[in-house]
Parts: sequence; structure tokens; C-alpha cells
Amino acid sequence: MTNPRKRGRAQEVPPAAQSRKVPGADLLSAAQAAVGAAQTAAGQAIDAAQQTAGYAFDAAVRLPPASAQLAAQLPDLVENLSIAVDRLNSTIDRLDRTLALADPVFATYDRLLPRLEAVIALGEDVFGTLAKLPGAGLLGRITGRTPEDPAPEPDPPKRRPRR
Repeated sequence: MTNPRKRGRAQEVPPAAQSRKVPGADLLSAAQAAVGAAQTAAGQAIDAAQQTAGYAFDAAVRLPPASAQLAAQLPDLVENLSIAVDRLNSTIDRLDRTLALADPVFATYDRLLPRLEAVIALGEDVFGTLAKLPGAGLLGRITGRTPEDPAPEPDPPKRRPRR
């Protein structure tokens, strides 16, 4: 460095100051450097927090009213959803218990249905055989039970007269 009073000559540090060391001077200078670094970091953190708060405020100011209303209703919606899920779970449990009680009935139906289908098929075979017997149609008309009417045959297409 140059001395403003003595232009052109560099300022020299006296050799006695360089050789003389104060005990704890290194510790003091390290502590001062740490304090300076902490103050710098704190200043940067405060600046970042203020900037973030500014962005959050800007976003809150620009938030559409419908979104703000939805955000305000969100806790109630979550609570209602929780209640609905609880009710659904209890309904599922109730249905599970009911089906467990009805399981023997379903097993009985599974064993009974093939037999009922076989009885119905046998009945249809019997009615088909009885309908083929001579006089079954007369007996059906006398008793008032007529066999199922056959489907009417379609009329033949009419010919157009020639010109």
C-alpha cells in the first residue's frame, strides 16, 4: 500500500510488530471471522425469507376467489370424506357378516339348482310327448287348455298385375 502523505514510497510494517505475537490472537481473529461470516449468512437468510414472503403474498393476492373458497372448504371436505370412508367400512363389514350367514343358503342353492333344471327339462319333455298323442288337441280344447299357438306363417307376396 502507498501512504497518501508520502507518495511513491511503500509503507513498511515494522519488524517488531511481525515478530511479536499476542497469546490468543489467532483465536480472537478466528472468532471475529466467524462472527462476520455468521452475520453475512444471517443477512442472506433474512433477505431470502423476505423475498419468499413477498412471493407468497403476491401469490395469495393473485389467488382467484373460487380457489380461495375451495381452500377454505378443504378441511371440511377432508372431514366429510373421512366420515364417508368410515361409513363405507362399516357397511362393508356388515355385508361381509351377512354374506357369511347366507353362505350355507348359497351352497344349498348351488346343489338345488341343477335338480330344478332337470325337473323343468323333464316336464317340457312330458308335455312335448303328450302333445304328440292322438286326441291331445281335442282334450286341450275341451278342458280349455290349448297348446301354444304356432307362429303365424307369413303371407306370400302378392303378384303385381301386368300392364
